[in-house]
Amino acid sequence: MSGVRPGTRHYTLVCSSCGTRYEDDGLVLDCSRRHEPAFLRTEYERTGTRVGESTGLFRHAPLLPVAQTFPEVPGPVVHRAERLGRRIGLDRLWVAFNGYWPERGAQLPTCTFKDLEAYTVLGRLPAEPPVLVIPSAGNTAAAFAWAATRHRVPCLLVVPAPALERMRFPAPLDPCVRLVVLDGPATYSDAIACADLLARLPGHHAEGGCRNVGRRDGLGTVMLAAAEALGRLPDTYVQAVGSGTGAIGAHEAARRVRADGEPLPRLLMCQNTPFAPLYDAWRGAALAPAHREHEPLARELTNRRPPFSLRGGVRDVLAESGGAIRCTDNESALAAMALFEEVEGIDIEPGAGVALAALAEAVRAGRVRRDELVLLNITGGGRARQARDLALVPAEPWLRVPWPDRDTGPLTVTAQVERLLTGAVAGAEGR
Repeated sequence: MSGVRPGTRHYTLVCSSCGTRYEDDGLVLDCSRRHEPAFLRTEYERTGTRVGESTGLFRHAPLLPVAQTFPEVPGPVVHRAERLGRRIGLDRLWVAFNGYWPERGAQLPTCTFKDLEAYTVLGRLPAEPPVLVIPSAGNTAAAFAWAATRHRVPCLLVVPAPALERMRFPAPLDPCVRLVVLDGPATYSDAIACADLLARLPGHHAEGGCRNVGRRDGLGTVMLAAAEALGRLPDTYVQAVGSGTGAIGAHEAARRVRADGEPLPRLLMCQNTPFAPLYDAWRGAALAPAHREHEPLARELTNRRPPFSLRGGVRDVLAESGGAIRCTDNESALAAMALFEEVEGIDIEPGAGVALAALAEAVRAGRVRRDELVLLNITGGGRARQARDLALVPAEPWLRVPWPDRDTGPLTVTAQVERLLTGAVAGAEGR
């Protein structure tokens, strides 16, 4: 790893259920006591909006669970979007843009806010980390692949085949980053199932997803950057969600930096019909059929196992913030993507289009007032612009697995990966 900052950890992990406190080793994901499922959360030595002297993501290092930082990692860019606000009926709309937009100073390398979580998770790791195993629908894998390549951190990434379109980088991936691609009709849920088994291999460790405090606090820097730009917290925070990790992280960050008596931002989480597990859980409805996981425009939002009911999860942060979940369809999301590019001059990702469309619908329905101070998290954008500006190299899979055939399943994928790893170790020892 490069850019190492020595020093002791400046935070403690606390269980949201029982309050047990832990010193972090960079890999802890869960409370060891027996009780209801619950998130660990971070408690920092410092609070408030005070920031470090650096720029970018690690400007917020005092409120990040990291033992080391990396140089030249961009952060969120927050700006007022008056013209866009007028088009959807808001007087005080601000945008947190997470992507590639040079004129605004936005330079996230893989064009989504997943870069924020990737570098924070890597900064949390111990000096000699195991191989992190990470399932992804695309954006998370891209972020970890490039961050781990830049700083030579071993990762095993598991993605369904459509995710490969997101895996384009300024240079080839480092050999320490291994990409397993599930071909055929495999979904994000299949990638998660495979990753759960691969994480049990010797020398491997589950990255943890929403259970990793590095992910939530890294994504929470969107709220920290907004509070700094606005001089206060927004009234309403709007974000498209798959697992809800980013919205939970924003809520946790707001709790840390709010002034005495200042209300928490109301969370407006947005999902993409016809596959909206969080919306279904919030309404108490049955989960959408599995085949619908293929149908939303925003595939990055298709998480069948979101942390809704566990302590500190989506249900709790919605209740504490007085928030809500809204759904919008593919047609509305496409129209919102076109509107943002027309007004702001930059392309945005489908998930961001879902958030903008749902916000516009909430305004029309009277669920968001015209005079509210609203922060819209554009979770990804500028991918088309980046492709015009930079020569990008498609990633080469380490293993491609047909899915499904008569014998293929998570266990078969695990066996193939184990065989390849054994061969790679034997080859290295023979040299």
